[in-house]
Amino acid sequence: MTNRSIQEPDVIVAGHICLDVIPTLPKGNNYREFLIPGRLLQLGPILISTGGPVSNTGLALHKLGVPTRLMAKVGDDIFGDAILKIVRKQDASLIKGIKVVAGESSSYSIILTIPDVDRIVLHYPGANDTFDAGDVDYDMVAHGRIFHFGYPPMMKRMYQSDGAELVEILRRVKQSGVLTSVDMVLPDPDTLAGQANWDRILRRALPHVDFFLPSIEEMLLMLRPELFDELSKRAGASGILSLVTPQHFLEMSEILLDMGTSIVALKGGHLGLYLRTAGAAKIPGALDALGWAERELWAPCFKTMVVGTTGSGDATIAGFLAGVLGGLGPIETMTGAVATGACNVEAADALAGIVSWPEVQKRIASGWARLPLQITASGWRYDQGRDIWVGPHDRPQ
Repeated sequence: MTNRSIQEPDVIVAGHICLDVIPTLPKGNNYREFLIPGRLLQLGPILISTGGPVSNTGLALHKLGVPTRLMAKVGDDIFGDAILKIVRKQDASLIKGIKVVAGESSSYSIILTIPDVDRIVLHYPGANDTFDAGDVDYDMVAHGRIFHFGYPPMMKRMYQSDGAELVEILRRVKQSGVLTSVDMVLPDPDTLAGQANWDRILRRALPHVDFFLPSIEEMLLMLRPELFDELSKRAGASGILSLVTPQHFLEMSEILLDMGTSIVALKGGHLGLYLRTAGAAKIPGALDALGWAERELWAPCFKTMVVGTTGSGDATIAGFLAGVLGGLGPIETMTGAVATGACNVEAADALAGIVSWPEVQKRIASGWARLPLQITASGWRYDQGRDIWVGPHDRPQ
C-alpha cells in the first residue's frame, strides 16, 4: 500500500450507506416457518453495525491499510448519529465526506442470518434515494486513484431517467483521469428498482466504468430476467447458484464487455470469483495491459469457518481493489479478493473479520486451502501451482 496524505486518498468509496441491525437467532429452530403471526420468538443479543458498500467496502479497504475516503448521505436522526459514531470509531477523518441532511431519514437494514439458509434482509433506503451527481465532491475524487460506486439499484436517483445521474457521476470522474469501479446489488423484482431498464442503464454507464464487479445473480436478473425467473423456480430454496454454469458467466461477461466496460469480475458466492477482460486497447493505462488483457479466470474460495455472510461480496471487492492498487496481476488480485472475502465471513458483521493486507497475504502464503470447485465445461483447466481455473478464452501467457 502507498503512503498518501489524508488529502490524497487512494480510493474514494461513494454510494449507499445504512445501519445494519443483526439479531442473534437461537439455534435449533425451524426458521423456514418462524415468521408466524402472533408468535413471540426469543432472540439473542443484537449486533449493530454500518452496512452498504460505503461502509462495507470503504471500511474494509481502510482496515486493509488503503487510504480511503467515504461519500454518502444520512439523515439528522438517531440512526444517522449511530452511523457516524461507528464510522468515527474507525477513523474520525472518514466521516468528512458523509453529508447529514436535515429532515431526511437514515437508511437501515434488519438482517436475519439463518443457519444453512442465505440471509434475509429487510431494508429501508432512506437518504440514499436522494443522492445525486451534486453530492459527489469531484475535487476530492480528482486526488484519488480509484472511485468506487456501490449499489445504484438501492438509490432511486441512480436508476431514474435511465440512470442519468449515475452516468453523469461516472462521466465526470472518468474525465478527471481516475479509475472507476462499480458494484451492484440484487433488487426486489417487484419494486421500481427491479423493474428499471437495467439493460439501457448499463449500456449508458459502462463505457465510463473500468472495473464492473456485480454478482452473477444480479446480472441474470437485470439482463436475462426470464432466465433468472426460470432458474429461481427450478432451484427453489437452494438458490440459483446451484444451477448457474460457466456458460452463464461467459454470456454475462460478454454482454458487459460489449456494453463498454474494461474488466468484469462476477461474484459467485461459494463458487468464487470469475474474471473476464477486454483487449489491450481498452485496459486502463494504470494497469499492465499485457497482463490484464483478454483474460478469463476463475478463483475458488478459501476454506474457512463461516459465521456470517454480511458484506462478504463488498469485502471481496475491497480485496480486489487493494490488489489493483498494489500493482498485482489479475491472478494475484483475484486471490487477494477471495481471501479478503473469506476473512469477512469469519465474523457475524461486515468488518470484524477483516485484517490488514499483509496479514491477508501471509495467510495465502501459508498454504491456505481452497474450497473444491469443479469446472467440467470444455476448455477449462486448473493451474495447480497458482490455484486458479483458466478458461478457454484466456490469452496464452
